[in-house]
Amino acid sequence: MDHSISKNKLFTAACISLIVTAMTFAIRAGILGQLGEDFGINSTQLGFVNAMAFWGFPVATIFGGFLYNLLGARKLMIIAFISHVVGMIMTIYAGGFEALLISSFFIGFANGSVEAACNPLIADMYTKNRTTMLNKFHVWFPGGIVIGALTSKFMTDFGLGWQLQIAVMLIPTLIYGYLFFKEKFPESQHIETDTSVNIKSLINPLFIFIAICMTLTAISEFGPQQWIEKILGNSGTNPMLILAMVTGIMALGRYFAGPIIHKLNPIGVLLMSAILTSAAVYSMSIAEGNMIYFAAILFAFGVCYFWPTMIGFVSEYLPKTGALGMSLVGGAGMFATGIWNPVIGSWIDAEKEIALASGVAQEAAELVAGKAALGNMVYFPLALVLLFGVLFAVRKKLEEKRIPQAV
Repeated sequence: MDHSISKNKLFTAACISLIVTAMTFAIRAGILGQLGEDFGINSTQLGFVNAMAFWGFPVATIFGGFLYNLLGARKLMIIAFISHVVGMIMTIYAGGFEALLISSFFIGFANGSVEAACNPLIADMYTKNRTTMLNKFHVWFPGGIVIGALTSKFMTDFGLGWQLQIAVMLIPTLIYGYLFFKEKFPESQHIETDTSVNIKSLINPLFIFIAICMTLTAISEFGPQQWIEKILGNSGTNPMLILAMVTGIMALGRYFAGPIIHKLNPIGVLLMSAILTSAAVYSMSIAEGNMIYFAAILFAFGVCYFWPTMIGFVSEYLPKTGALGMSLVGGAGMFATGIWNPVIGSWIDAEKEIALASGVAQEAAELVAGKAALGNMVYFPLALVLLFGVLFAVRKKLEEKRIPQAV
């Protein structure tokens, strides 16, 4: 690799771009109420604004996955940078609901472009410890959510409007843009760059199996997180404190993922994660008072390795799929999250109606409905215990095809 290329500087720039991605999730959640008031739009319309960010993400990962070999990571990051800047400025100057939809799509597209560019770039640069470095990169998604959530809370407490909260995100955006523009990028050496080979390699039972698992790992992680305020708002706990605690533990877990991945290998890590997540979501559905915090800590340990280890699995066990395989699996996860979120919302609405009809008070009905929805969500990680159990049973056969990793 060319000595004028700094892997560490590129890795740092990638981490900052992921912080921006995470901050867009956290700050948008923090300002939704203000957007509703300022634009006179209802919760359903706000739901569509949020959904556009979720849909923009898989569109970008599919686009980036197919074009990675042609464009390379640098050009995809330029697209991400431009989309972030356009999306944020459009949001700040949005004149109504339609403008918010378009600006949210741009931000979602930027977020997906970051994943489409950075996952294969990191897998290529750190080919001997891919899953470990992808976990270290993905530290900054929960890390960025903590930064974004605290930034939004601090600015809201000081009466700073939503426009300024969006504008703050332009600072790290300009930093990652500058870092990427001035650095030289390596040629792809350790990932398959023939797009026709990538496409043919997708027609593989293992890839299809993993893509299905990714839809379940993503909703197991994002489902409870997205609805935590609604579910636990009347439980006597502080939902935002729980979210900050969960994402903080996830960041630490990913940072120190290396020894765990070497000890258990990615398949063992995924099976362990599914078991812990099942126990955690079930515990949250029945826990009372401070026991909810314990269940949330268990949940953080359960889900923290899902996303990066799934991406790492594809790069190590299905290397011929190249950047396309990693991008499509990430897109499948976010696409499933977009589909399942309205379903989870309908579970909460239906259970609330049943509770109210039986004479339960409004606040208590909200909590009953939320816990019932969590009870339904247990089936996502439980299905993964079975699926990853099958993978674990045939792991010795799969190890023969795996790219050797440094110990």
